[in-house]
Amino acid sequence: MGGYGVAAVFDSGHNGPTVLFRADMDALPIEESNLFAYRSCNKGIAHLCGHDGHTSILVGLAKILSVNQPKKGKVVLLFQPSEETGEGAAKVISDPKFKRIKPDYAFGLHNLPGFEKGTIYTRVGTFASASTGMIIELKGLSSHAAHPEDGNNPDRAMANIILGFNKIASEKAGFKDFVLLTVIHAKLGEVAFGTTPGKATVMATLRSFENGDMQLLKQKAESVVNSICSEYNLKHTITYQEEFPATINHPESNEIVKDACNKLVLKHHSLSLPFRWSEDFGHFSNICNTAFFGVGAGINHPQLHNEDYDFPDEIIEPSILVFEQVLSQLLNG
Repeated sequence: MGGYGVAAVFDSGHNGPTVLFRADMDALPIEESNLFAYRSCNKGIAHLCGHDGHTSILVGLAKILSVNQPKKGKVVLLFQPSEETGEGAAKVISDPKFKRIKPDYAFGLHNLPGFEKGTIYTRVGTFASASTGMIIELKGLSSHAAHPEDGNNPDRAMANIILGFNKIASEKAGFKDFVLLTVIHAKLGEVAFGTTPGKATVMATLRSFENGDMQLLKQKAESVVNSICSEYNLKHTITYQEEFPATINHPESNEIVKDACNKLVLKHHSLSLPFRWSEDFGHFSNICNTAFFGVGAGINHPQLHNEDYDFPDEIIEPSILVFEQVLSQLLNG
């Protein structure tokens, strides 16, 4: 489903809820610096976010289900592609085959470097931020550099857009919760000393804890661009890429995960704040009752997307057990 996605369905044949467990499985375009025997065999590509570990956890759950199938309802094990670009979950959900699944519950996890190894981290409400990439293309008129008055250089407009974005990010007026607007790239013209530029590009990343705040942040940013382009008589386009909705945990599903930890006597901790990074699991939050939790990878463990990151195998088994206990509470009770 959704391109390279694979879903394994365990159907009890009896009425009951459909419970989906999701593992992301894409790698990253980063060269791995580790030297152990099982380092990536592919140049410039490596599992440096731990999605190979997440996939192993779901395979472990499949092994359990193969000998102990649910008493009621259905279990769906979704191996999902393209999480890193924010495209995978949306493509899976929009695939016509997904209509045959229609989950009532969805659960997912992510390993967390910098957090106590094996501890489960939960949170009611937003667990991970909404985010999107904003691309603004400015079109003026090029001219000879000796006669800039014959053209329309978008340099001042580009500078003012960046300043306007920084003002939105610092003032944060009207937002319900945390928002962040980060300019990540800007380009003016080409390297040609005889030419006054006629084109410019500004790129920014927008983040928020609330989906409603993301819409307001977009509106404010677009208003800045529209106003400045009108002032400088510039044509422009605004597009968005890698759109991630907020990953929002339902109170019931979050409590199920916490109960699972208690039954397994696993240490768990409720987070006070959401993470600023994004997860496309948020798309499932929009269609069913969801819970997404973190599993500590170790206080001094290399961070996600670091070239020396390596998934800690010790957290595979407790993660499988949490998924199994969640499943047992919903379908075998």
